[in-house]
Amino acid sequence: MPESIEATTNWPDLAIGLYDRLTGRNAEITYEFENMEVAIPSHTAKDAPYAHWRLNGTLKIRASESVN
Repeated sequence: MPESIEATTNWPDLAIGLYDRLTGRNAEITYEFENMEVAIPSHTAKDAPYAHWRLNGTLKIRASESVN
């Protein structure tokens, strides 16, 4: 029976779902960025100052199961 896929509504759920789908499958997702700018808040208040990051390069996400 195929696994059902539900709509993701927030970043933490997306990350958990991605990890669950990749783990044990030797899978990898690669993102390449060119001049991507991200504003990172210093805290959660509405008036929080932001740090501005520029990303150029590759981000690889790999998942594996640990063997004890």
